[in-house]
Amino acid sequence: MMRTSLDLSPLYRSAIGFDRMARLLDAAATDSKPSYPPYNVELVEENRYRISMAVAGFSQEELEITSEQNTLTVSGNQARNEERSYLYQGIAERNFERKFQLDEHIRVIDARLENGLLHIELERELPEAMKPRKIAISAADSGTLLEQDAA
Repeated sequence: MMRTSLDLSPLYRSAIGFDRMARLLDAAATDSKPSYPPYNVELVEENRYRISMAVAGFSQEELEITSEQNTLTVSGNQARNEERSYLYQGIAERNFERKFQLDEHIRVIDARLENGLLHIELERELPEAMKPRKIAISAADSGTLLEQDAA
């Protein structure tokens, strides 16, 4: 299996502060772990997202969600029932831990377990300093101010 590498050096010429994103892209390209449990990431609205994970067989008490330093961690730990004797076991009953890297302005607003799916609602909250604003331009000779949109 041939592994190709993504060259991000042109990005560094004109974009400042995107080194974290480049590291995340590089890590995602080299990540070959199986995807258990399966999940979806959905754009609900412009600044709202939803992660839906298939966690059939897990109760609410066996699931844990933590958010710490831009990392959302979802884990499931089932109590093992050694009394069962399967003729065929096609439903996975294994513990898991899934991590998601979040932008620094994304926060978890809700989580619910519904029909075997764990839905985690996320929202981007932009600080005032990051929102578009008008910049006043002063004329060099007249001292008057002109308004111009920054967006």
